[in-house]
Amino acid sequence: MADNAPSMRFLTVQEVADTMRVSSMTVYRMVHAGEIPAIRFGRSFRIPESALDQLVDQAGNWNINQAG
Repeated sequence: MADNAPSMRFLTVQEVADTMRVSSMTVYRMVHAGEIPAIRFGRSFRIPESALDQLVDQAGNWNINQAG
């Protein structure tokens, strides 16, 4: 492995769910819908930490309309 290769950190579905404060099923739905990229290792998924960072950055740009 090259010394200058960028290190990539992967998170479990549960870690992503805890960070986003949603259920793990919500994260699985997002993965299957293609809303967040994931890599399958055997029977489990791993989400690149950078993908979660991008998703959170996008959420900061959303325009939230309040009813009322």
